[in-house]
Amino acid sequence: MKTILFASLLFTFTACYNNKNQKKMKEENNSALYPKGQKLPNDWFSGNAFLTPLVAKDHNNEFSAGSVTFEIGSRTNWHTHPKGQVLLVINGKGIYQEKGKPAKLIKKGDVINIPENVEHWHGATANTTMTHIAITNYKNNEQVTWLDAVTDEEFDEANTNTHP
Repeated sequence: MKTILFASLLFTFTACYNNKNQKKMKEENNSALYPKGQKLPNDWFSGNAFLTPLVAKDHNNEFSAGSVTFEIGSRTNWHTHPKGQVLLVINGKGIYQEKGKPAKLIKKGDVINIPENVEHWHGATANTTMTHIAITNYKNNEQVTWLDAVTDEEFDEANTNTHP
């Protein structure tokens, strides 16, 4: 009888402990890897986008890296990088588009390697947020050339064509 009671208590404790661990793991998997950061200027972004700097250019690194969070519908302006950029999508779904090419849906786990001087934009979709790590190279102390804003028509077309 004592063995059955002990086994029953052990089973109940283990089940409760596993449920708490599963809940904790789910919460950790859904929590942001980095803080949201500071709001980025609307001179270069439409909507609300935020930056948490991770690595600054210095005597060892000819690049910077930062976590950029895009709220629903937010996006960069069209822009280029004189020595390229890499995006590592770490949360959500978004859109990446090069000038003259179809927009692409990007999602957690995707890596986008953007060649130098390619005009492009990236950001959230019309109904999802997206966070990526942007690793941006420098050339002659420059890393980005900002261009025109992505129009609402361009954004709507990208969302329609990628079916996020």
